[in-house]
Amino acid sequence: MTDSTRPYGAQDPQHPQQPQHPQRSPYPVPPAYPPQQPVTTASGVTVWPGDGAGNGGNGGGGGQAPYAGFAEPTPQPPAPRGGHRARKPVALLAAVAFVAAVVGGGSAALVGELTSRADSVSQPTPVRNASSRSEGGVAAVAKAVSPSIVEIKAQTTSGRSTGSGVVVTADGEIVTNNHVVAGADTVQVAFSDGSTKTAKVVGTDPGKDLALIKVQGASGLKAAKLGDSGKVRVGDEVVAIGSPEGLTGTVTSGIVSALDRDVTVSKEQGQGQGQERQRRGGGPQWPFEFGGNQYNGDTGSSKTTYKAIQTDASLNPGNSGGALINMNGEIIGINSAMYAPSSAAGAGGSAGSVGLGFAIPVDTVKADLAGLRAGGSGS
Repeated sequence: MTDSTRPYGAQDPQHPQQPQHPQRSPYPVPPAYPPQQPVTTASGVTVWPGDGAGNGGNGGGGGQAPYAGFAEPTPQPPAPRGGHRARKPVALLAAVAFVAAVVGGGSAALVGELTSRADSVSQPTPVRNASSRSEGGVAAVAKAVSPSIVEIKAQTTSGRSTGSGVVVTADGEIVTNNHVVAGADTVQVAFSDGSTKTAKVVGTDPGKDLALIKVQGASGLKAAKLGDSGKVRVGDEVVAIGSPEGLTGTVTSGIVSALDRDVTVSKEQGQGQGQERQRRGGGPQWPFEFGGNQYNGDTGSSKTTYKAIQTDASLNPGNSGGALINMNGEIIGINSAMYAPSSAAGAGGSAGSVGLGFAIPVDTVKADLAGLRAGGSGS
């Protein structure tokens, strides 16, 4: 009969040498029964689990032997007995250490990845805000749109007119005010790079104070992007580019002060337009009517009224036909009228812009382009 009371790890006295397995598992063989923990009595004596064979225990065949306890003078545990029992804690600790290392390494990698992601997300991305009133915003718009704005000089029998225009096609179509080119057959166009070319009047629409000219033999010009004046709001920031007093490419900025202002200008050649041409002789400038009052002179008997965008961007004689631009670099209007009180500069003079300027909405321009290309209304 086999004695089953021998504790796990004790060698059989009949077989002192245990057989060696050719392939030993890296983990110890589990015991036949779970190890028991020591028990401390009320008097302070620690009783360690024993077995019936070696420590006064009673053995019984065919089953698990009951434990027989023994008292030790000190609470120190006995040295491990048997090879398997000694190796078990070491192997277990090694396994735990290995798992902890794997988990720790994975946690470190995960934390590192999350930290890296957080750092990459939190890094600010430089954004150039074109809608800012800062110098950078206006400068960016001016740089982008200035090549599409030209100076126009028209010579007629009644005098010489100076204004501005906006390039709308790469082959040389330019939109301007009718009162800038009315009565002229050919005009001179000066570009932002200093070059000068000749253009012919294609069509005029005095009822909307618009005209279309085309540069002869032009190609590869930078056309301006026409925006949507229906989306313009009061308070929007704007940039004006033109050639006031012949100063090509002058840039000013401001806001949209109001919408749908009823502005009245002269339709007839030789009325308001003629007075603007004779400015250097001391006459009033850029005549128009607003709110029942006349500004800058007499508009004459033949007039036309349109809905205008009001702006406080500085406009002066020579800005006529130039561009009013939003902060996305899109044309939202063609500058057409401004108020310059003459009393501040003496009799017959002009004080310049006081922040009351008006522009024809670009939606009106887009709707009129086909008619202008066909010659316009002419009256």
